[in-house]
Amino acid sequence: MDLKYPIGTFSMPNDFSTDLLDHWIQRIERLPFELGQTLYNVEPSKLDATYRDGSWNVRQLVHHLADSHMHGLTRIKWALTEDQPEIKTYNEVKWSSLPDASDLPINISLKWIEGIHTRWTYLLRTLSEDELSRTFYHPQNKVNVSVYEQCGLYAWHGDHHLAHIRIALKNGGKH
Repeated sequence: MDLKYPIGTFSMPNDFSTDLLDHWIQRIERLPFELGQTLYNVEPSKLDATYRDGSWNVRQLVHHLADSHMHGLTRIKWALTEDQPEIKTYNEVKWSSLPDASDLPINISLKWIEGIHTRWTYLLRTLSEDELSRTFYHPQNKVNVSVYEQCGLYAWHGDHHLAHIRIALKNGGKH
């Protein structure tokens, strides 16, 4: 298994699919529940476990999901309310080393993820195909990203880091 990409890398399908969109929305909706189940009654010392050498630990992964998915929802809202906005990127590595990501209990971010995902999935279910095709510009990747594509990417992103968390907890940080 590739520990960096345990579920594989994200690959965007060429054609729009309502079935795939529904699947992605369900994955986004279920992430808070699956995180909660995975992390239920985990001893605080196990939150320092990593899934591979040099990786983020479980605590940082949970806080990263909250930070990243906040940005994901915000980018969709910009795309829906502005004409091809250029989004602001952020340095994920530096954010994950800030005190809130290294020191705060994970339940803070788990609650945040639950709220973000509730609003996100509600919004996504209300969108027309035209709204799903609206885009924002990602300056770091130099591409326009549609709301539809963003939905797929973040469904994958949540599952990707959930797999990292499960590997770290299963292996107890031993690689």
